[in-house]
Amino acid sequence: MTDLAVSEARAAHPAASERRDIGIKRRYAAERRFKLYGIVAIAIGLIFLVALLWSVFSKGYTAFFQTEIRVPITFDQSIVDPKNSGGKDTKALSMANYPRLVQNGIVALLGIDPSDRTAVRAANALVSQSVRGQLRDIVLGDITTIGKTQEVWLYAASEVDSAEKGQYDLSVEESRRPLKDQQLQWLQQLRDDDRLQQRFNWGFFTFGGSSRAETAGVGVAIVGSIYMMVIVLVLSLPIGVAASIYLEEFAPKNRLTDFIEVNINNLAAVPSIVYGLLGLAVFVNGFGLPRSAAVVGGLVLTLMTLPTIIIATRAALKAVPPSIRAAALGLGASKTQMVFHHVLPLAMPGILTGTIIGLAHALGETAPLLLIGMVAFVADYPSSPMAPSTALPVQIYMWANEAERAFVERTSGAIIVLLAFLALMNITAIILRRRFERRW
Repeated sequence: MTDLAVSEARAAHPAASERRDIGIKRRYAAERRFKLYGIVAIAIGLIFLVALLWSVFSKGYTAFFQTEIRVPITFDQSIVDPKNSGGKDTKALSMANYPRLVQNGIVALLGIDPSDRTAVRAANALVSQSVRGQLRDIVLGDITTIGKTQEVWLYAASEVDSAEKGQYDLSVEESRRPLKDQQLQWLQQLRDDDRLQQRFNWGFFTFGGSSRAETAGVGVAIVGSIYMMVIVLVLSLPIGVAASIYLEEFAPKNRLTDFIEVNINNLAAVPSIVYGLLGLAVFVNGFGLPRSAAVVGGLVLTLMTLPTIIIATRAALKAVPPSIRAAALGLGASKTQMVFHHVLPLAMPGILTGTIIGLAHALGETAPLLLIGMVAFVADYPSSPMAPSTALPVQIYMWANEAERAFVERTSGAIIVLLAFLALMNITAIILRRRFERRW
């Protein structure tokens, strides 16, 4: 139809042409509005995500640095080894009065009169009470340090650390802050002598639970989480894959299998705290397993993760084209050979992706672990999955309930570590999916 004919048609039917043009404009306007709604929704989500990450990182990055004071420590033999055993009496070395060595060192360093007990106590309060363990490890690691003077970087008290990080307002009157004027003068003196520094806090990744913020770390919690994740992987992956293969490839389609499928989907939506109640009733009260052991946490998280892995595995099996099954059966393979030699290898990328996502979900769970007693104060590394332990999200929960100001940054720092693990697991899932995914 020529332009003249179109013009004549529009002239003959002006109302229909106008309605058509208005409809087209409305449709285009609706498309633009929908795109705008999508952009606004994404922007709102990004704003909240950035606000969350900023809140966590702005408070938590300081946990990776710890204020330390360099003090000359004289390992006086009369204090460290009073029996003059030559380092053979390890029990005496472990029980020595190491805080006295620190007190002597800090008093001499600041030029304080040893008879002024008030000043001595104030100076001693600048250093963490964990110095006993620090000096004990130095002596037990090298017996030749006895009788010598050595420069040692000691952890500062949590109040000093918080003050150095700007978490206290030091401009208020003396009675309203934890550090007194004399202590601030001593800190300035140490700072001028380059004896007060913020150093990378390796202890945050190696220490366990502690009532002192400066010596509290996530090392024990990370080991406990690793124990649980290994248990979850070893149990949930083979059980979940086997159940999925049976339901998808071998089970007859009847009311029983429909009932099982419906309940598996429902279990994936059950609140995690319900699994904690189940684990408490079955594994702790029923089987008598220890309440705070990693094996109990692993079993509870396995129950919670199984529905996710089964659903993901079944979806991966369904994604394999029927032609693969038909070709294998047509070449004489049995149904079992068809499943395990052809279908399962092709579905493995999706299975691994679903498993990693399930593990990441289990890694961040707290509620079921609280119910089975994993809130115990654990300072030592668990020697086995049966030993008392804690987990990273539980450690975050415990620190969040502490009243001391220094635990705020420890809480946010632990959240950063947990987010790093979760991000690593999700990135691994994405890489596996893109690396092994096949497009049909």
